[in-house]
Amino acid sequence: MFTNKLLSSYFLTIGFCLMFGTSALTNAAALPTEQTAVFAGGCFWGVDALFRHVKGVSEVQSGYAGGKAATAHYEQVSSGETGHAESVRVRFNPNQISFQQLLQVFFFVAHDPTQLNRQGPDDGNQYRSVIFYTTTEQQNIAQSYIKTLSGAHKFSSPIVTQIVPLQQFYPAEQYHQNYLALHPAEPYIIINDMPKLKRLRNQFPALYQ
Repeated sequence: MFTNKLLSSYFLTIGFCLMFGTSALTNAAALPTEQTAVFAGGCFWGVDALFRHVKGVSEVQSGYAGGKAATAHYEQVSSGETGHAESVRVRFNPNQISFQQLLQVFFFVAHDPTQLNRQGPDDGNQYRSVIFYTTTEQQNIAQSYIKTLSGAHKFSSPIVTQIVPLQQFYPAEQYHQNYLALHPAEPYIIINDMPKLKRLRNQFPALYQ
């Protein structure tokens, strides 16, 4: 009798462990896995602020991509000779927003993809238009999307956006992070970046937060 009780207790415990263990694994598998995208489209202040207002985006960081670690500093990057582009790293939930939707925001709101090595009042290689893809899927989606835009003549001039693999992203100095929110009255921000937020709200109201 004592042995039977022990065996019953043992198998009951095993059953609960299996049940709750399987449930935990199922819930873990159901949790969305965030992805990373990196874009360069002129001065990172405005691009940073824009993606912070996109639903499904959990984190945005300004930084540098395309060059080496030793020269990933604002003063050096500003020379236009380091190979870096002022970039933003975007963490997003693909269950809430797709990479292609981020591309729509990038091409139609964040910058002018037909400007070569410049953007608005900013001139130099560090302000070039780039999609730094982090997966082969992102590469294929970006290439296909640009082909579609070009074929539909969505822009009056050719798209010059580069599509290159992300080697490394280097966060920019702290004073560049969330710059628009911290300096909303700065003339450069008012003239060049505030209109981007307005365009996002008007053109993609479902994505605006």
